[in-house]
Amino acid sequence: MDQALRIDGPASLAHPTISVLHATPRLSGHAAGGVNSLPDFNVVNDQIMTASEKPGPWPARMDLLQSVSGLLLGLFMWLHMLFVSSILLGEQAMWTVARFFEGYFFFGYGLPWLVSLFVASIFGLFVLHAWLALRKFPAQWRQHRVYWSHMRSMRHEDTTLWFVQVITGFGMFFLAPVHLYLMMTHPELIGPYESADRVWSGMLWPLYLVLLFLVELHGGIGLYRLAVKWGDFSDPASARRKLKRMKWGFTVFFLVLGLVTLAAYIKLGIEHAPHVGEPYVPASMRVEP
Repeated sequence: MDQALRIDGPASLAHPTISVLHATPRLSGHAAGGVNSLPDFNVVNDQIMTASEKPGPWPARMDLLQSVSGLLLGLFMWLHMLFVSSILLGEQAMWTVARFFEGYFFFGYGLPWLVSLFVASIFGLFVLHAWLALRKFPAQWRQHRVYWSHMRSMRHEDTTLWFVQVITGFGMFFLAPVHLYLMMTHPELIGPYESADRVWSGMLWPLYLVLLFLVELHGGIGLYRLAVKWGDFSDPASARRKLKRMKWGFTVFFLVLGLVTLAAYIKLGIEHAPHVGEPYVPASMRVEP
């Protein structure tokens, strides 16, 4: 009987899914003593798969789609933080950014439904990415136990980062839709005073504080793993060290920027609390009584 070894899971450092070696018997008519031979089969996760049941191209296509959706969400995350932090430049700057996305400077008036459409597309991309990522989560207690043992014995930082990404992704699955739904259904309440009122008077600052850490850790790790997985480097070990330094640099930068930005909205919300609900109006548009 010939023996062939099969690795369950891609042999990629960017995909630390538990890999188990299996002996894959292949019986031929000669090895079976001239009797009818059994079809070729592979043993994957303790389940027998015949040659005709081997995975087709869809797992690879779904993996590529997960990578693309994750890349788009990660880049949006960083851009979103830069737009939101415009409050640090002043109330007028934040109002200008908010009205820009409503088309105010193109049409002469704001169209909040444009923001709703954009947020809805991000929401859909978020759901798609989460669904694709769930394929790789340990689904059974036995898998969790094996992974914990695997992670403790290896003590490999990339394996630990994957676990951190699983935990942060799980948290985002429940918390991110709250923010996305609010922005999708009330786009007109995006502005200096409106956002500050939501953060402070609306008591959403604890949610945003937790989301800040979840999103920045998850997105930063995800973009790093994408670079390792799809990058073509002449010196992979050196490239991974450089990418890891860049990853932590970006994570620290955006965490600090996010904390300072959230503090600015809280401060403005406290100051505006006696007039909660009143929108911000630029000085050039105010009508004196």
